[in-house]
Amino acid sequence: MCVLGLGLIGGSVLRAAAAAGRVAFGYNRSADGVKAAVADGFDATTDLEAALTRAAETGALIVLAVPVPALSMLLDHIRRLAPQCPLTDVTSVKQPVLDSITAAGLQARFVGGHPMAGTAHSGWPAGHAGLFQGAPWVISVDDHVDPTVFATVLELILDCGSVAVPARSEEHDAAAAAISHLPHLLAEALAVTAADVPLAFALAAGSFRDGTRVAGTAPELVRAMCEANWLQLLPVLERAIALLADARDSLSAADSVAELVNHGHAARTRYDSFPRHEIVTVVVGENDWRRDLAAAGRAGGVIRSALPTRDSR
Repeated sequence: MCVLGLGLIGGSVLRAAAAAGRVAFGYNRSADGVKAAVADGFDATTDLEAALTRAAETGALIVLAVPVPALSMLLDHIRRLAPQCPLTDVTSVKQPVLDSITAAGLQARFVGGHPMAGTAHSGWPAGHAGLFQGAPWVISVDDHVDPTVFATVLELILDCGSVAVPARSEEHDAAAAAISHLPHLLAEALAVTAADVPLAFALAAGSFRDGTRVAGTAPELVRAMCEANWLQLLPVLERAIALLADARDSLSAADSVAELVNHGHAARTRYDSFPRHEIVTVVVGENDWRRDLAAAGRAGGVIRSALPTRDSR
């Protein structure tokens, strides 16, 4: 396996794959990141051509672990040096990545992915092999997805200790806008608002800390994910603004904010009890397998072990 980008997520994938017994090597543009990885005993280089040549010679699964703005450069090199390698990614948007992959002519060997795990920290030192343990990891089931590449990517996800959630790219992006990208913007707004109040930071405790945790993420990473997913982010941002505007209007009329508070509490309660049933009956490669997996993921299904394939039956 070849990981391109050794930041928090990519570095953790490399560690987790190696811990699972895989032959795993990586590339990083930053020499400091590579030196840190090598010092920790991992196989890493700043030579992208060497890494991709090795991937092509070994048929390695290539994992794209860079922000969306950096993808095009990598895809040009992959198309030239390792076009037949299976390919996945760990970025927080799926449709823009798929569009870039398709434009590069690499769609046939690509299955998108997104581990729903992370911290507010970045870089190789922030990663660790256990980052993905028990976490949902989206695996794309778009119409083009090849069954063999799907099984290869699923194996990586399971080796990293995650549970796989099958989803179409556009559905993933709509969900990620609501549960990941919007929270980043809300955290930034909360931090800015509190900073305007002289006594606020002196009194800040759990609610402020939890509500602003992701505001500690590197700004360039937040911009990359939100701006790449702007089409899906706008509707949920407008929804949140409308809810807050209604609460403001109620307070202005000396009325109650019960509607927002009660609905929010009920929604959180539903999340706490949301089912996570295991998907076991879908056979990869059979008729409508992608559609069936997307429907199962939408209903809360997860994949905890390798699925049967048409060729194995």
